[in-house]
Amino acid sequence: MRRLSIAAAALTGTLAASLAGWPFCPRASAAEPPVPTANVTRTGSDQQQPATIADPAFAAFDEGRYLAARAQAEAAAARGEAAAFTLLGRLHEEGLGIAQNFEKAAGYYVEGTKRGDVNAKFALAMLLVRGQGVARDHDVAGSLFAEAAEAGIAEAQYNLALLHASGNGRALDMAAAAHWLEKAAMQRHAAAQYDLGALYLSGEGVEKSAERAAYWIARAADRGLPEAQLEYAIMLSKGEGVAKDLPKAVRYLTASAEAGSAPAQARLARLYAYGDIVEPDIVQAAKWYLLARARGATDPSLDRYLMRLNEAERGAAEREAALWRERNLTER
Repeated sequence: MRRLSIAAAALTGTLAASLAGWPFCPRASAAEPPVPTANVTRTGSDQQQPATIADPAFAAFDEGRYLAARAQAEAAAARGEAAAFTLLGRLHEEGLGIAQNFEKAAGYYVEGTKRGDVNAKFALAMLLVRGQGVARDHDVAGSLFAEAAEAGIAEAQYNLALLHASGNGRALDMAAAAHWLEKAAMQRHAAAQYDLGALYLSGEGVEKSAERAAYWIARAADRGLPEAQLEYAIMLSKGEGVAKDLPKAVRYLTASAEAGSAPAQARLARLYAYGDIVEPDIVQAAKWYLLARARGATDPSLDRYLMRLNEAERGAAEREAALWRERNLTER
């Protein structure tokens, strides 16, 4: 199976992730290229909530001056500014310039939520899903995600879609999941674009369409999501929902392999081993398979291929694999 269904995969990814990168104030992004007509109802507000907290607190935070950010935020909180509580919550949650404390973080998010800050609602929902600093409660988290999603926060829209897809904290409703995935996808949320494409491939919650699937999976691939790069490479190689283009498929497959996708590395190894689409290259084939196998992606035919290598070929492949690991470890 090329992918887990969204329902099976729900609650294992973004919902369990850290808050790194979540916005204090959502910003509108440039529009995606025109999307093929879709049977997904567009409702709700996409209005963005302006920041209310004094700029010095944000400036200090962005510059990594967390003690100064805390001081500025505390002063703003004393004046009753809602976003200040959200900033204080994040500082406590991530332990930035202060000891990590989920209970205090939750308390600040609660205060920000009471004052109507949508980012506080989203952050509190994340803690409720994980049960950090507060008792785990998917129902309340779902309500908070819904409010933040209506306000236009892409991460909230994505997580609300996952709740609908799993029936955990929201009614199981794949059409609603597709609706919120599209909202997030239109804001260039790569995981939402990929999952929306998966729904169009399966026909869950939307009318099945290989063309729409290819469109959204391509968007996610172009945003650097390795799973999407691999999936789009497969679609390009088969002409599934998009014109068949083998050289382009190789480029996307290579990008996914370079990003660390073990299945992509194994597929790329096969291309180099057997000369499919690309020129045969013993060292590259062995290099990519050594990397893939180390991460659990095995292939009996490639195992036999490795056994036929001579000492010089195997040594060159191992050196190439080591260089790839060193480069990627340094970059990440």
